[in-house]
Amino acid sequence: MARDEQAKLKRTAARVLERLRQAYPDAGPRLNFLSPYQALVATILSAQTTDFQVNRVTPALFARYPLPQCLAEAAALDVAEMIRSVGLYHAKAEHLVAAARLLMQQYGGLIPDTMEGLLTLPGVGRKTANVLLSNAFGKPGLGVDTHVHRVANRLGLATAKMPEVTEQQLKALIPEQEWGLTHHLLIFHGRQVCSARRPDCPSCVLNDLCAYKQKPA
Repeated sequence: MARDEQAKLKRTAARVLERLRQAYPDAGPRLNFLSPYQALVATILSAQTTDFQVNRVTPALFARYPLPQCLAEAAALDVAEMIRSVGLYHAKAEHLVAAARLLMQQYGGLIPDTMEGLLTLPGVGRKTANVLLSNAFGKPGLGVDTHVHRVANRLGLATAKMPEVTEQQLKALIPEQEWGLTHHLLIFHGRQVCSARRPDCPSCVLNDLCAYKQKPA
């Protein structure tokens, strides 16, 4: 990409984020957690499930398995029974128990605070790892879920088919200290305005900046 085009995209990204900050002043994590361990469990559970539903099951789950060593000793079927209202609960239960066992075996029960370490855990991909870096450790991380991927590509800030590429393109445009907030702002906008099937373009605060809106009919 030419340098002047990259500079233009950076300016557009800055304008997008400024408007979204004003539109969603309360943008931030919606999962309830009190520790990196709880953040790991809640974030794994949140895939293809609403944060509201995750927050309904985690209090009892954390009460029964308050530490990684407790979860490492659990049977996946018992965990699955406690989270059955969450999507893909059988697979997630297997991941949670396997991740806890790996934490005990390789990390002394501590949650790794690096991308490389997090990616070794079952059930943790780049999106989850980025979210954990930002939300649990206060480190730069920009998780790209379906909302972030869709909104970024519609705006023209990314031109990618794969979320991993969208992540790279967004990180090249946005300062590290704003990665975490960018994740939340784009999610809020994707949920409330820029939906997958029927984006509410007429009420969108990004109308004049949006490549999707400016496409010819």
